[in-house]
Amino acid sequence: MSSEHTVNNPIVQAQLAAFVITVKPVGPNVGQREAPIIDRDVKNLFELAGENLKGLVIDLSDVTFMSSMGMGTCIALRNQAISSGAKVAIHGLNDDLLALFKMMRFHKMFDMPKNAQALEKWLRKL
Repeated sequence: MSSEHTVNNPIVQAQLAAFVITVKPVGPNVGQREAPIIDRDVKNLFELAGENLKGLVIDLSDVTFMSSMGMGTCIALRNQAISSGAKVAIHGLNDDLLALFKMMRFHKMFDMPKNAQALEKWLRKL
């Protein structure tokens, strides 16, 4: 496997590098239209990493609104990563999404580094 594989389209930017997948929806919304595209386009990266996957980072820094389908996509990606033994983090949440994710108890299912430095520290521990 080469060292890096990418997905880059109008809905999602994703990459597999050093056995860590980073998924960054383009935003501003992740809803009914975007969720299945993200699932479909990121699936290949999971297949490429296989059981060697160390981590998944879902970067929501460009997202201002997420529907229940978008949240379901986050959970589906998490479950796929966990099945490979990988750690999972959600990063870049705005205040509204952070409040929503805490209300839905996502902070119990995902690591949620507060800033870029915390994310770097999290990545070094993988």
